[in-house]
Amino acid sequence: MPRLAILDDYQGLAPARFEHLKARGVDIASFPETLNPRDPAQKAALIERLQPFDIVVTMRERTPFPADVIAALPNLKLLLTTGRKNASLDLDACRQRGITVAGTTGQGRGGLLHEADPDSTTQHTWALILGLARHIARDDAAVKAGGWQGSLAIGLPGKTLGLLGLGRLGTATARIAVLAFNMKVIAWSMNLTQDRADEAARQAGLPAGTFEVVSSKLELFRRADILSVHYVLSPRSRGLVGRAELDAMKPTALLVNTSRGPIIDEAALLEALHAGRIRGAALDVFDAEPLPADSPWRTTAWGRDGRSEVLLTPHMGYCEEENMERWYDEQAENLERWLDGQELRTRLV
Repeated sequence: MPRLAILDDYQGLAPARFEHLKARGVDIASFPETLNPRDPAQKAALIERLQPFDIVVTMRERTPFPADVIAALPNLKLLLTTGRKNASLDLDACRQRGITVAGTTGQGRGGLLHEADPDSTTQHTWALILGLARHIARDDAAVKAGGWQGSLAIGLPGKTLGLLGLGRLGTATARIAVLAFNMKVIAWSMNLTQDRADEAARQAGLPAGTFEVVSSKLELFRRADILSVHYVLSPRSRGLVGRAELDAMKPTALLVNTSRGPIIDEAALLEALHAGRIRGAALDVFDAEPLPADSPWRTTAWGRDGRSEVLLTPHMGYCEEENMERWYDEQAENLERWLDGQELRTRLV
C-alpha cells in the first residue's frame, strides 16, 4: 500500500483532491504545520515524520528538501511539488537516489482570463502598496477598537515607483503604475539595459522610454518614493538590499517585498524600521517561513514611538483559489500516472 504525505497545506485544500486514490490503496496523511530543516530539532522531527512514506506532496519553497534530509528517507520514491522549478529541492540528491520529482505546468497563471491580466503576485504587490499607502490595516483596527481617523493617506499619482528587477512581474507592476496611477517608473538590476527596458515597455503596450533604467542600485533607492522588489533569489542576490541601500532611501519612502525575504538583509531592515528611517514597509516574504511566534515582525509595536509603519502578509502572493486548486489537481493526476506506470507531466527528475 503506497503511503502519501501531504505537507504544508495550510488551507486544507489538498486531501479532497487525492481522496479518490484511496480506492487504489493509497494511504493518505496530511501534515499542514511546516517543519524547517534549517533548525536541527525541526529537521529531526521532519525526518521522523516522513520516513514511512513512499510519496510526498509539497508546495513550492515551503518545506525545503536538502540532500541530508533526502538521504534520511529510504522509502521515498516520488516527490511532487508545484511550478516548473523548486529551488528548495536538491534535485541532484533525488537523482542519485532514484527519486522521481515532478512539478506542475505554468507559473500560477491558470486563473487568468487573458495573458495580459495581472497575475496573483502582481495583484498582491498592488494590494500591499495601496494598503500601506492608505493605512488600510491600521485604520481598520482603529475603527474596530472604537477610534477614528489618525493618519493621512499618501497619493500615488506623480510619485516615482522604483523596481528592483524588471522581469515579468516587475513589468506587470510597472504597467499598472503607469496606466492606473500615472506614476513615473525607474528600474535597476545587474544586467538591465535601457534597450531591454524599452522592449519590456513595448510588450506591456507602452512607449519606449516609459521605464527609465537608472545608473546604479543606490540611485534607484535614492529616487524611489515606493521601492518594490522583483528579483529572483540566488547566491548573487542574497542580501542585495543592505544598510547602504536602506540608508539611501527617502524618509518618506515605502518599501515593498513580494519576492523573497533573503534578498533584503533582515537585520538591516529591522534596524531601519525600528529607527523610523523610512515611512513604512510592506512584506509578504521573510527569511524564515512561517514566521516564528517570537519573531520581531510579530511582536514589535510598529508605527508607534517613532517606528516605521509595517504591513505583513503570510506569503500570499501566489495563493489564489484557482491556482492552488489547479496545482493540487495536477499533482493528483501525476500521482495517478505514476501508479499506472505512465510518464509524468512536468517531470523535474
